[in-house]
Amino acid sequence: MSTEQGWITTPVTADMLRGHLDVERTAHGLLPHRLPAWARQQIPDDRLAVAEAQPSGVRLAFRTRATVVELDTLPTKRVHQGFPPPADGVYDLLVDGRLTAQATVAGGNVRTVTDLVAQTAELTEGPAGTARFTGLPAGDKDIEIWLPHTEITELIALRTESPVEPARSSGRRVWLHHGSSISHGSNAVHPSAIWPALAAARGGVELVNLGFGSSALLDPFTARAMRDTPADLISLKIGINVVNGDTMRLRAFTPAVHGFLDTIREGRPTTPLLVVSPLLCPVQEDTPGPLAPDFDGGTLRFKATGDPAERAAGRLTLTIIRDALAAIVEQRAADDPNLHHLDGRELYGEGDHAEFPLPDAIHPSPEGHRRIAENFARLAFAGDGPFATRTAQVDGRDDLTFVRGHDRTLPAMGAPERAVARTPVRTAPSAGDR
Repeated sequence: MSTEQGWITTPVTADMLRGHLDVERTAHGLLPHRLPAWARQQIPDDRLAVAEAQPSGVRLAFRTRATVVELDTLPTKRVHQGFPPPADGVYDLLVDGRLTAQATVAGGNVRTVTDLVAQTAELTEGPAGTARFTGLPAGDKDIEIWLPHTEITELIALRTESPVEPARSSGRRVWLHHGSSISHGSNAVHPSAIWPALAAARGGVELVNLGFGSSALLDPFTARAMRDTPADLISLKIGINVVNGDTMRLRAFTPAVHGFLDTIREGRPTTPLLVVSPLLCPVQEDTPGPLAPDFDGGTLRFKATGDPAERAAGRLTLTIIRDALAAIVEQRAADDPNLHHLDGRELYGEGDHAEFPLPDAIHPSPEGHRRIAENFARLAFAGDGPFATRTAQVDGRDDLTFVRGHDRTLPAMGAPERAVARTPVRTAPSAGDR
């Protein structure tokens, strides 16, 4: 810790992070990873290498009396050649579990995807910047800063006007989740509003999110990483990437799922494990992949390009995947009472699609993320769900909003979210400017 012109600079260290599996010391600072180093050496493509380094669900956690917090970072942003750049990623600051302020960081590196299918890209280096949060409540408080879920983020320095202490243990159960770009947070507008984060808040658990865009492909190294990660609850949302990437046939898919589950059970033999089949996605329900980008109409959408006639030869669709997963879990559950199955259409089905359509034909809207989270919390964490825990009785019923000291509440669908402060963005100052 150092002090300069009223600022206290606290080094960002691994023990201040939550939701990561590894950290890398770079020339600029600390880079969180969602796969360990040994697993990253086995990644076969740039798509997953980028996705696991994007800190979906990763947050900085500490305790302080500060009313102003600054976080210097070097983001790496992704743009697609020929399309307008997306908005800067959002940093969510939560005080005692409640979203209180947001900021963005201008500048940073830019990774330009030159081929959407091959995912070839060019990197242009840029400057670091500062996420600045002001007007925070006075007094001791627990702070979490959720990092942008779609920007690789190197953490450089944390500054406050009051000392920082390590975050206290929440005592909450740890939920380890693996899924596709939907779990990663595609189309969510800020990091604590991706559906796994919203569901974790409702369930009163600590999230470790291994949602990887386009990369929930039953990779053995992902299974081993999950096996080796301490967790009280585990869920797998699998199938959509296998179909839209056209990476397997039914003959390979079934033993691959068994192998993935076997690996997790080597290290977590009795942990509640929920297998979730794909959400409703009309373009892939009965048409095999691969998906292809569709630019008709001037916006990016996706279409399935496979031949439904080839289903008989083992080509996969979401309908086939759901039947296979249900059969696998039913077979294994006879000897594994802590293994459970959930049809993904219970999270997002025909009624949800009619109310909140998929903007690009495969990813949910922000409202869709909230609906998925609400349904997951109701089906997994509440009542007799596989992740339920005993809670106090309130008005003759189980109170499932507050679990193990968790006090973050969320508005119901359709209710307005409480306004949060958006603070200005500036490029990182030199030491003499602070």
